[in-house]
Amino acid sequence: MSPARISALVLAASVTTFAAAPTLPGIGAAMQEMVAKNEVAGAVTVVVSKDRVLHLEATGSADLAAKRPMTPDTLFWIASMTKPVTGVAVLMLQDEGKLKVSDPVAKYLPGFADLKTPSGKPANLTITQILTHTSGLGEASGPAAQEAKTLADLEKIWLATPMQYEPGEKWKYTQSGINAAARIVEVISGKTFDVFVQQRIFDPLGMKDTTFYPTDAQRARLVTAYAKNATTGALEVVPPRQDFGTRDRPPQGNGGLYSTGPDYARFARMLLNGGTLDGHRYLSAAAMKLLTTPQTGDLPTGFFQGDANANRGANYGWGIATCILKTPHDGVASMLSPGTYGHGGAWGTQAWIDPVKGVAYILMIQRSGLPNSDGSDVRLAFQQAAARALAN
Repeated sequence: MSPARISALVLAASVTTFAAAPTLPGIGAAMQEMVAKNEVAGAVTVVVSKDRVLHLEATGSADLAAKRPMTPDTLFWIASMTKPVTGVAVLMLQDEGKLKVSDPVAKYLPGFADLKTPSGKPANLTITQILTHTSGLGEASGPAAQEAKTLADLEKIWLATPMQYEPGEKWKYTQSGINAAARIVEVISGKTFDVFVQQRIFDPLGMKDTTFYPTDAQRARLVTAYAKNATTGALEVVPPRQDFGTRDRPPQGNGGLYSTGPDYARFARMLLNGGTLDGHRYLSAAAMKLLTTPQTGDLPTGFFQGDANANRGANYGWGIATCILKTPHDGVASMLSPGTYGHGGAWGTQAWIDPVKGVAYILMIQRSGLPNSDGSDVRLAFQQAAARALAN
């Protein structure tokens, strides 16, 4: 049988499988309205419970010029939705007794022993601090960061960059901290971070399209990113991010992953089930508690701070690489329970797990330039429609 014929059969089987997927009423219409308003070119929406997929639907276009329709297996750059994967990887090592999140970072990355805070004190950063954005670690930027090929290369830049503030003083979103945690995984496991998560998380979960380095075949399914022209309201193509996705770039735990809606839904179902799925345990109950319980005390956290967001920093806390909703508020959190946790991505992708209601919401879009991707109209429309459907 020819390769072309085999590919055609595989595609047909995939379409048949996805065509049989359940849908919840109203979600497709809500997403179609977002397409009509030029908020997005298209979307993939998924809602899951502990034991099954409740909804899987693709709406609109993956590429407008090519008239390529959005499909359930369209690939997205999921950006910071990578962070919870990094948190799970670290907690797996804690479950094996190879680290504690209370440990000093310097125990595994010795260069951190010499790191000084802005006041000149020893930083003594802990793994918890780097995973909760309370470390004050300096970011890697400039030409050296762009030329880095490994996480070890980035580590040198973090250590050579002045710290931003005294550890624990405040919450400030810090990419370097999450990447430092990924580097710790490498040091302990003896594997590059991409290999570790592939072998320990993606392969066992059947996340066949989740990767730091998409193949040519996967790139053929990669969605086109768009930004909305502020003057005309038209969607305009945004080039892919050059700092992610190719083998000459580090496997960055802060935002390097590409995935699909069904793939990330498998990850969400594992978390919704308390760290297990299909008879395989990924995290212990103790690890799940760290992942889903705020570790940031009374510090205001998250992306709803400031006057523009009604100063809702106190509504959120941070677990081990996860954002946790402490107190629901109007808008995108109004249909979620206290204790809902998850993460969004820079280009609008979202995944939120509500352990009280026993459901998870996964939204895949690729929209650059959103003022707050966590607070987008698309996320609001999706979750509102899903909540209405589930209530009926």
